[in-house]
Amino acid sequence: MPDIVTITINPAVDIFVDVERVEPIRKMRCSAPKRDPGGGGINVARVAYRLGGDVTAIYPAGGAIGKLLQKLLDREGIVSIATPSHVETRENFTAFETTSGDQFRFVLPGSTLHRAEWEACLDKLTTLQGKPSFVVASGSIPPGVPEDFFSRVIREARKLGARTVVDTSGDALKEAIAEGVDIIKPNLNELSEFTGEKLDSDAACVAACRKLIDADRVTMVALTLGGDGALLVTKDRALKAQPMKIDVVSAVGAGDSFLGGLVWALAQGQSEHDAFRVAVAAGSAAVMNPGTELCREVEVKQLLPKVKIAEISL
Repeated sequence: MPDIVTITINPAVDIFVDVERVEPIRKMRCSAPKRDPGGGGINVARVAYRLGGDVTAIYPAGGAIGKLLQKLLDREGIVSIATPSHVETRENFTAFETTSGDQFRFVLPGSTLHRAEWEACLDKLTTLQGKPSFVVASGSIPPGVPEDFFSRVIREARKLGARTVVDTSGDALKEAIAEGVDIIKPNLNELSEFTGEKLDSDAACVAACRKLIDADRVTMVALTLGGDGALLVTKDRALKAQPMKIDVVSAVGAGDSFLGGLVWALAQGQSEHDAFRVAVAAGSAAVMNPGTELCREVEVKQLLPKVKIAEISL
């Protein structure tokens, strides 16, 4: 039985290319494309597996792209439970402009899923043999899937005795928090949008997290702050990780790597403090790699001793 199960209701195959310059009208000659399995929960699974975790990924897959997605995950050694979809699995496209160092990210919407198709993913969760330690629901919600889908995942995960983790935004995040969830991992913009508050200081961020915790809606908030580091807030503690001094190559997948590292470490029985250190190292390692590469174990281990965490007293 896996320690970690991820659910990705809007998976993708991510395509990455280099191009000299992005310009209108004219043909832009690109490098050979690199293709990676993608979608929030799938990326979390990839990171947790790279760090040594026992992971299973649940997701819908359809068409030729869906078959490619399964093949790419098989190639990485990820145990996956793919449910059939009548629509083609989506693709995302990222172009790195070599002359400027800028990235251009084109995120395609998922196609509409039938009720039976998204319910099939829930059914696969409910019929798992054994009990995982964590169930992670991450990513966006495609058309046809109700905004309370992650709430339904939470309810089924509780029946398995698993801790629940959600990383999403908008109404899907609101529904998950209303249901009650163990861990959420918003970024600063997502938390600000949810609370309707301008979160312009550590104190304001911690206060916003504590409102959710004190209302018994969330147990832990892992808040990523981009270039300003990250916060980990529980009922009794607030930890701040300083941004690491590294060369940023690509920001794609940093949040998923952060969450994959956090969940893997917690599933290993590490303390909140130590798990937070792993998360920061994993998120930082991801930005050192081009395209959609995510973090690698060797880089996480190299960065881990350099992570600086301080307790915030408020």
